[in-house]
Amino acid sequence: MQISVRQGDNFWYYSQLFNVPLQLITDANPNVNPTTIQIGQQILIPGFYVSFYTIQPGDSLWRISAQFGFNIDALYLLNTTIDPLGLQVGQRINVPVRVESPIVQGRRDYTYAAMMADIRQLQEIYPFLRSRLIGQSVMGKDLVELQLGRGDKRVHMNGSFHAHEWITTPILMQTLNQYLLALTNMGDIRGLDVFPLYESVFLSIVPMVNPDGVDLVIEGPPNEEPYRSSVLALNNGNLDFSGWKANIRGVDLNNQYPALWEQEAEVKPEQPGPRDYPGEAPLTEPESIAMADLTTESDFDRALAYHTQGKVIYWGYQGLEPPEAETIVNEFSRVSGYEPIQYVESYAGYKDWFIQEWQRPGFTIELGSGVNPLPIEQFDEIYEENLGIFLASLYM
Repeated sequence: MQISVRQGDNFWYYSQLFNVPLQLITDANPNVNPTTIQIGQQILIPGFYVSFYTIQPGDSLWRISAQFGFNIDALYLLNTTIDPLGLQVGQRINVPVRVESPIVQGRRDYTYAAMMADIRQLQEIYPFLRSRLIGQSVMGKDLVELQLGRGDKRVHMNGSFHAHEWITTPILMQTLNQYLLALTNMGDIRGLDVFPLYESVFLSIVPMVNPDGVDLVIEGPPNEEPYRSSVLALNNGNLDFSGWKANIRGVDLNNQYPALWEQEAEVKPEQPGPRDYPGEAPLTEPESIAMADLTTESDFDRALAYHTQGKVIYWGYQGLEPPEAETIVNEFSRVSGYEPIQYVESYAGYKDWFIQEWQRPGFTIELGSGVNPLPIEQFDEIYEENLGIFLASLYM
């Protein structure tokens, strides 16, 4: 919600008026010096949008503010030219509306377009949520990293490395939305006050690593050439792409990392296809390169890569994982019911490479159970299971 500064206004007053943490207002206006705001300057207030109210017989500003549950000065702030003694029946005035329910509705086919639309809406309502481009997919779709928080602890999460595991993206997006909602409304999640997390943790999320593949699974082959002909050939002419795991070029993005890649390549397909092909060499694909570059430059303290399925959490690699990784994964297991597994005969994954390069806690979280792509009917259950993992990853 955008407001215009009046004489005597300041960020602290806006925080009190709208019951929003002062730090969130400051962070929502990164190019504004809070100590030198000017009359008429435009300021963003997170957690609200502006709606309209039509004056009814007998209305007054006091009655309207009481009806909607906000301070009467909020009406003056949003209607700077209003005459409170001259209200006319049928007149429309601006009113602030606090957002009190999630925008992201993840229990649906969640395409790249759906995700980008949700990101735009979230940033409009929560302007302290930052986004940046970290690269592009094979087909030129933007790979977006979302950032929020001010802390020194740097936590990274990502989803949809594998196309048919796309449910991980709406899980992350709806979880993020719940976090934003609790922050602006000074609420809690499962009884835990979340604002201290904002102060202590920097959170990075890449919700969809493989947008071309996700759209292929959900929507079918693209119209663009040469991609349409290529994926149809790799899928033996079959228009059913529900089992597709790779990117649009038939490369498995989670078999692309230089962590015993050669050993993994020996037992994987030698040609591009719907699943498991590790590429001609490590880091040949723009999506996996973007994730490697992001991780190298970001100095993350821990990383959570979301996959499906199995209700297990992989947390070790070649004995390089630090001791605290076991403490963290045991808490993840406690709050989700998922089984922690230290080692598995699989290499070249993002989690493997993260642990190898930085010897910091890295986790592959296999959400849900069944056959990929998991039915959307599992969404609510998976969401609740992951909510505990999300909170624990920030608190611990």
